[in-house]
Amino acid sequence: MSNKSMWNAFRDGQKYMTEWPVRKELAPMFPENRVIRATQFAIKVMPAVAVISVLMQMAFNNYSGLPQAMIMALFALSLPLQGMWWLGKRRETQLPPALAGWYRELHEKIVSEGGALQPMKSRPRYKELAQTLNRAFKQLDKTSLERWF
Repeated sequence: MSNKSMWNAFRDGQKYMTEWPVRKELAPMFPENRVIRATQFAIKVMPAVAVISVLMQMAFNNYSGLPQAMIMALFALSLPLQGMWWLGKRRETQLPPALAGWYRELHEKIVSEGGALQPMKSRPRYKELAQTLNRAFKQLDKTSLERWF
């Protein structure tokens, strides 16, 4: 994997965290809710864990434990990156046939009720599903959504 594609995956992961509708109705069907929450938590907490693990060794003059603490710090710092990388790859993944059909039905329902959406994709990805789900939760009433959730 080239560096450019790796950085694109991180950037796409950050976008996907804002695009995906984190809703309780979607939690049983998609891992995105859990991955987004875990990644957001890791972004907030893991830098502090990394710093504390190294500083604790230094504070107690335990320089022999410093290499292990630095490895633990690097691992802690990698956790948010792992989440963003997974989300970035997921965002660009094509939907399986069953989900693609569901995306098309939902897209048609929104358009039939006067909603504005990008044209329907013939080979939709998870990012198009996220955009369509966001529009559905904003535009469709609860009774219309019950059919899908």
